Amino acid sequence: MNAAHTHDHDHAGHDHDHGGHGHGHHGHSHGPGGHNHGPVDTGDWRYAVALVINLAFVVCEFGAGFAVNSTALLADAGHNLTDVLGLAMAGGAALLARLGGHGIAGGRRTYGLGKATVLAALGNALLLIFACGAIVFEAVRRFNDPAPIHSTTIMIVAGIGFVINLGTALLFIKSQHDLNARGAYLHMMADAGVSLGVVLAGGLMMLTGWSIVDPIVSLIIVAAIMWSTWGLLKDSVNLAVDGAPAQVDVAKLETALKTLPGVTAVHDLHVWALSTTETALTAHLVHERDDASALLREAQTLAKARFAIGHTTLQLETEAQPDCPNC
Repeated sequence: MNAAHTHDHDHAGHDHDHGGHGHGHHGHSHGPGGHNHGPVDTGDWRYAVALVINLAFVVCEFGAGFAVNSTALLADAGHNLTDVLGLAMAGGAALLARLGGHGIAGGRRTYGLGKATVLAALGNALLLIFACGAIVFEAVRRFNDPAPIHSTTIMIVAGIGFVINLGTALLFIKSQHDLNARGAYLHMMADAGVSLGVVLAGGLMMLTGWSIVDPIVSLIIVAAIMWSTWGLLKDSVNLAVDGAPAQVDVAKLETALKTLPGVTAVHDLHVWALSTTETALTAHLVHERDDASALLREAQTLAKARFAIGHTTLQLETEAQPDCPNC
């Protein structure tokens, strides 16, 4: 390989600063175009607050459901319980990501525990689908076996649930860039929708005496939940298998790197998620420039500014080299 090989983590056999392995200087982005070692907006305190409030409400709702023998409240409480579990997973994953950092030298998890946020987002999507299945099952059963109408109690308890769930969801509304926080947001908004539907169904049943209203409203709510959950499931599965995040257009990224002055080719380009908020890039850039360090800075700045990629590892070559030349 020619002298302009600039991968950031290998120090042997290459220059450390100028055109060689720029660890901490050029090859691996740590500056304005680099990855951020500061706190990630995982909203750990919000998960804790949401978990405590929603767990308390689930206990109260189960108690009210048993007290008035209301299957509607019991079903809603069960659905709320899945959200409590989802919040616990999301908050736990966010905490692991913060504590794990970017890995410890010599450790096995060299990227830290940020990927736990992706797994939690996937778990949240699966929990939502499971909850929808439970609601559908209960709704279908109640078409044939309508539950007794306890409209006033149902409306009061579900109304309280709506306020709690909506308030909890609003804690995460500004963190939609974080797939894990987005999962928590969708969970709580879905629950707020369920609670509002129960309130409306209770009011309609109070006015008409039609108990069949409840399962019909439940099925409508399930359709809305599944619509919002599909995007979360698709994105979390994609990140779990190391696909490029949805906000990164890989073809445009490759084209942009090729348009850098002196770059003649780009190959072995890989983009994947380190967590639900951090993205990594590796690529080989074939170039004809003498100022390899400047080219690295330009490439890192481009990746950060245009594609929000802060963790870059770039190998500069004066002629194309494979990843494994001796394989």
